[in-house]
Amino acid sequence: MVSRRRLTVSGDHKPEEQSCWYKPTVYHAAIVIFLEFFAFGLLTTPMISVLDETFPKHTFLMNGIIHGVKGILSFLSAPFLGALSDMFGRKPFLLLTVTFSCSPIPLMKISHWWYFTMISISGIFAVTFSFALAYVADITSEEDRSWGYGLVSATFAASLVSSPAIGAYLGRVYSEELVVALATAIAFLDICFILACVPESLSEKVRIGHLCSVTTLGGPVGKFSWGKADPFATLRQMTNDHLVLMICITTFLSYLPEAGQYSCFFVYLRLVSIYMEDILSLFFYYGV
Repeated sequence: MVSRRRLTVSGDHKPEEQSCWYKPTVYHAAIVIFLEFFAFGLLTTPMISVLDETFPKHTFLMNGIIHGVKGILSFLSAPFLGALSDMFGRKPFLLLTVTFSCSPIPLMKISHWWYFTMISISGIFAVTFSFALAYVADITSEEDRSWGYGLVSATFAASLVSSPAIGAYLGRVYSEELVVALATAIAFLDICFILACVPESLSEKVRIGHLCSVTTLGGPVGKFSWGKADPFATLRQMTNDHLVLMICITTFLSYLPEAGQYSCFFVYLRLVSIYMEDILSLFFYYGV
């Protein structure tokens, strides 16, 4: 049985607002992640069709450009948004990232060009997973933190395993319009859940400490500084610790081919090969 200590924070954290659950828990972060990526997973098959209709001669190229721009914007904005969340709390930025990340969903059947444009631009705020992990770090003890991270990661995987198959089935039996409407409704539910049910994980004392300690580059460790908000400064800091540098290089080399395969593999199977939606869903199931 999971201990009560793992479910919520103990000690000096005091909730500052009433909500569906009085205290912040790991499950709050897990639900936010599940709903967001489940909504996007439903659109796996419709997105491939829309991509082919919009860019029939350059489908793979435009798919790479769209995901590339989104990734670059996420890299540039993530440290700055993370530093701001230390000052203003995790909840406002969970709300911000989920709202902007999910904003392209209803545009899929309204305007293809606006849909792909918004996907690219939404990369500025496409860091929900990072804020979810920060939320977990705020409310768990050091010995339970890995458990919290594991639960959030498992929830993320579960959403990607289940949603493509459901989206493909609904699209075949009913219509892609229904799938887009369902994904939009789930994204809206996620936003409402954050507003109504997710309490702030960062105590007021910690937030005030960061807010009152805004410094210039080279400020004290643990306080906000423009150096912490600079993504390139973060890269330079990796070289100061050999172990951290090796871990970062290993992670980068591991994710590099995986990201390329993830962005193009299913587009290839759907457009070039004879695979149908159900088969693509099985690839997601066993791949994740």
